[in-house]
Parts: sequence; structure tokens; C-alpha cells
Amino acid sequence: MAMVTKVVRLCRLAGRTVTSLSVTHRQAVSLPARICYISTSTGNKLQFKLDEQTAHSSLDLFKKDTAVIYRMLGLDPSYVPHNPERFRDWAVVFGNEKISSGRHYWEVTVKKSQEFRLGVAEALMSREDCVGTNSSSWVFGYAQRKWFAMTSNKIVPVTLVGKPDRIGILLDYQAGLLGLVDIKKPTIIHTIKVQFKTPLCPAFGLWDGELLTHSGLEEPEGLK
Repeated sequence: MAMVTKVVRLCRLAGRTVTSLSVTHRQAVSLPARICYISTSTGNKLQFKLDEQTAHSSLDLFKKDTAVIYRMLGLDPSYVPHNPERFRDWAVVFGNEKISSGRHYWEVTVKKSQEFRLGVAEALMSREDCVGTNSSSWVFGYAQRKWFAMTSNKIVPVTLVGKPDRIGILLDYQAGLLGLVDIKKPTIIHTIKVQFKTPLCPAFGLWDGELLTHSGLEEPEGLK
């Protein structure tokens, strides 16, 4: 079993760097009664778009809010409408669907990116944290030409992945499973096991290039 190690790296953000050597756990945000998420998903074939109201000012959505591109300078945060759902310090965006049960599968096309994170987070996760740095988010990340699984600011190296142009994410809420899927075989490369207790959202972090999401997909046959 790979050894769990503390994350020691620099995380780029809107033209400056933030050291993620030590992260203080924060309480979940108190979001207003009017929330932008569309509905609560309980079945399969999850269909979602990216939620502009959560997107950091360095992230631009396109392709009818199914894709995101990182802008090094981004928008001046003072020009971005303020709301408690938006990430102000980290280049993160959520999907606009909450998941409270079921088994779901989606894919992500990666273009010109050498640093990103893909996974899920609690819908009420603190917007002051980055996905993967707290106990409210679970992601697979890629940086420095290496893959890793990450939660609570700890990482586990993920091997035998390489740099695919398209990757799958499998979520089984009741089983407490988040899987990284090689869509060419198809097979689950690595799993994160956790007992989910609150509604989740698809979550994405991006520090260069662009990501295109593909939802509403059938789960490939043979994944267990």
C-alpha cells in the first residue's frame, strides 16, 4: 500500500502562489436558502453543468457551462458578483447538481493542463478551502506529471495512469466509493473509500489549460 504523505507543494492561483503545506480545517459555509444547485440526484445517469456562481474569478465557463478554462490573470475579484457560494481564494468550480444517493458516472476531457483535480465535495464545503485539502472533499489530482488521490490535505500516489486525454469518475454514494476510471479498458484504476453523510457535488480544480465535462453517461460495463 502506498504511504500516505502530507501535501508539500505550491498551488498557483490567479497570478500568485499559495503554499498548501499546512491547512487549517474550517467549518462548512452557511449558504442562503436560495441556492443555485438544480436538484438532488437520487438515480443514475447524472446530468450536470458547471455552476458559474461557485467558479473562482480565474475560471471561465464555456460550451454551455460544460467546460472550464483557466485564465492566468482572470477577472479582478472585485468585478465578480459576490455570493457565499463562490470560491474566492482557489481556482475551483462545482457542478450544479447535488448527489445524495445512487451510483453515478461521468467523464472529463483534459486539454493542455498539467495541474488539475477531479472528484466530489460536500455541497456545503467551506469556500475558503481548496478541494482535497479538507475532510469535506475527495479528489484525484494531477501535478508534476504524477497522479494522486487526495483528501484532508493528504495524498496517495496513483500509478499506471499516464496522461490520458479523457478520464472517468465513478461515484457510488451508498457504497462510499469514488473511483478513477481508465475508459479505454475500462477499469477502475484507484478508489477512495469513505462514508458519505451529506449531499455531494462534482468538484473541479484547475490551474492551467481546460477541462470539458461529459455527464448523463451510462456506466461502462464491467466496473465493480
